[in-house]
Amino acid sequence: MKLSEFSFQLPPELLAYYPTENRDESRLMVVDRKTGKIEHKIFKDILGYFSEGDVFVANNTKVFPARLYGNKEKTGAKIEVFLLRELNKDARLWDVLVDPARKIRVGNKLYFGDSDLVAEVIDNTTSRGRTIRFLFDGTDEEFYKTIDELGETPLPKYIKRKAEPEDRERYQTVFAEHTGAVAAPTAGLHFTKQIIKKLELAGIDFTPITLHVGLGTFRAVDVEDLTKHKMDSENYFIPTETTQKVNQALDNKKRVVAVGTTTMRTLESSVSANSRLKSADNLWTDRFIFPPYDFKIANALISNFHMPESTLLMLTCAFGGFDNVMKAYEEAIKEKYRFFTYGDAMLII
Repeated sequence: MKLSEFSFQLPPELLAYYPTENRDESRLMVVDRKTGKIEHKIFKDILGYFSEGDVFVANNTKVFPARLYGNKEKTGAKIEVFLLRELNKDARLWDVLVDPARKIRVGNKLYFGDSDLVAEVIDNTTSRGRTIRFLFDGTDEEFYKTIDELGETPLPKYIKRKAEPEDRERYQTVFAEHTGAVAAPTAGLHFTKQIIKKLELAGIDFTPITLHVGLGTFRAVDVEDLTKHKMDSENYFIPTETTQKVNQALDNKKRVVAVGTTTMRTLESSVSANSRLKSADNLWTDRFIFPPYDFKIANALISNFHMPESTLLMLTCAFGGFDNVMKAYEEAIKEKYRFFTYGDAMLII
């Protein structure tokens, strides 16, 4: 398929700048991928679509405050430094994005607030990308505490407001556990501890995978021929216990629900020859899913409403059927569903 087929006009007022007051009171559109039938619900109604023996698989990555603001030595120019990934813990080497990039050259030093944190630029990676070394004399614990204190919740750029204290909690799932993501797995933001407890009381398993979401997930596709787009690699883990629960559900013809596109890509990155899930420890995936695609593991998907021409929309269309999903998006716009990170949810069954 072509990039332009995933284009649609999204009214700007449908972009969600803030979350709903309660996580589980977002709207929920339910789409039957066999019939194309659409239902309009509230997220907490999701309990009514599943039964004993089904399994929800969710990404338990934890977002860290990846956006730092520093000043360039000598000129004092304000620089945004967006932490992408730690390359070497001992040397405190990081891959970052800098803005404005034209002002930052190899050898420059950056100073962060009134803290003892200083960084030196040691390499260029892409037009905005740099490798930096943090110069910090304290312990690892003190270093990460400093990053946590100075860093800002990395809300997507389209949310044209400063991160607020409430975002530290709301831009994080209630089951976040393993730090490493620079963006939240947004489908998981709708879950509350109460919903998870109700699922478990109904005999439905809620089990984790970990994929540390990088900015590559949201990188714009700039080629019309989708086969030429390359996804950035992201680090993932699949525990043995999750593998056992998922495979048992598949053997028993039960539902396996991928909570979000990051979970779906992780599951599809670790499939055995007999179409069962394999455990994974510290592997990397650059899996890019677009129609047509034969999904092997999950048979239900929870997702937010995504931006036009995004890889997230392409995966959703591959799972739900291109015509079904694009029709559902038309309906969502007509019914004024809220889109993207802090927006409403879609369940495809």
